[in-house]
This record gives sequence, structure tokens and C-alpha cells, in this order.
Amino acid sequence: MYLPDGDYGMTSPADEPTPPEGVPDRVATDLPELTPEELRNTIIYAQELLQFHDETASPIEPGPNEDIIRATERDGYTEVVKLASCAQGCDDCPHGPYLYHVKQESRPEGGTKARWMFLGEVYPDDGE
Repeated sequence: MYLPDGDYGMTSPADEPTPPEGVPDRVATDLPELTPEELRNTIIYAQELLQFHDETASPIEPGPNEDIIRATERDGYTEVVKLASCAQGCDDCPHGPYLYHVKQESRPEGGTKARWMFLGEVYPDDGE
């Protein structure tokens, strides 16, 4: 698409997401250069590496029609950003991203249960 100021519909470097704390510089430099297909394959490979390293499974699991964008462990809770799609789909799907705080609560009968607290929609200027 051609725009009068010479912009061809490309996103500017200012629009590029900021890597989360702890991402090595070499990875943060290389990832933006990958195509969407290469990024998807990289995610799959990273998940396989986590399993290989015997990482414990996260207690945060997406529900039906949900995609977790980010889960960050904090002191006493997990900060989760996720997208949600309607069960039957709609023109606006997916919805979000939405921010949640998730706490593991003890159950009287034993074990724990994740309690999700909805905080609101995450907007691009919120660091997303």
C-alpha cells in the first residue's frame, strides 16, 4: 500500500515490541529478523527445549479457545496476558489481550486451585 508520505504500510521500529527482562541480547537482536513462520517454529523449538530440560509444567494452562501470550512469575502471583476467542468465532476474534493475576489457593480437601483475577485489557502503550 502506498501512502503519500512514502510509507508503504510497514511498521516502524518504534512499534516493535520490547523484549521482556531476561531475554539474552543475542536472542533479542535475532528474533525481530525472523519471518512469522520462523518465529512459530522457534516457539515450538523453545517449548521442546523446556521439556527437555525437565522444566516443571506451569500451573497456568489456557482454557478452551484461549492463547496465553505471556506468563510472568511475580511475588505471590503469576501475571498472565492472554487472548480469547469466542466459542463459535466472530469477526472480532481473538479478543484482548487481557491481563490477569493468578494465585494458587489451597483447597480444604487438599491440593490447590488457580484463582484468576481479571484486571482489564492491555493496550499497546502498556508495554505490549
